[in-house]
Amino acid sequence: MPRITRIIAFGLGLCGGIVASQGPEFAQQYRQRLGGAIDELRQVIARFDADAQASGETQASAIARLRSNADDFVSRQGAAMQANVERLRRLEAHRSTMVQAGPFGRVALMVRDGDRDVMEAVSRDFEPALPVTEEGILATAAGFVAVWGGILLLAGFVRSLWRRPRSRRSAVQA
Repeated sequence: MPRITRIIAFGLGLCGGIVASQGPEFAQQYRQRLGGAIDELRQVIARFDADAQASGETQASAIARLRSNADDFVSRQGAAMQANVERLRRLEAHRSTMVQAGPFGRVALMVRDGDRDVMEAVSRDFEPALPVTEEGILATAAGFVAVWGGILLLAGFVRSLWRRPRSRRSAVQA
């Protein structure tokens, strides 16, 4: 195999490793944002619950009262609070599932079931980082091997295609 092919494959393998290593880092930053979103929603809902209780209402009855109000603005506030309560439940369940998923399961779970708003926020502010966790190092190695091995296999395949016509031509000429 020509030396240049090995050098190119190695260089592209390193690039593949670097790119793959960012999956666990993105998932880690996603989990941090997810926790922040949960904390903020809890505060908003706690303030709402305190106001409802001060007015002799439960959370559910206060939301129902707002939603049934004839004033469109007040009704929309009730719908917004109901959406906040439902989103908090979804985010807490999602975070719980991610904690139980394990290192590589967290990345897959984030990709498959991640909260769109949180994912977009992470994408906007994502900062690549050097992977020093087990999952980061393994992702780096997997990305390197996949790209490096793929390039070498592809180069071998292309080279075998070029060799076949030459060997047939020399056999015909003899």
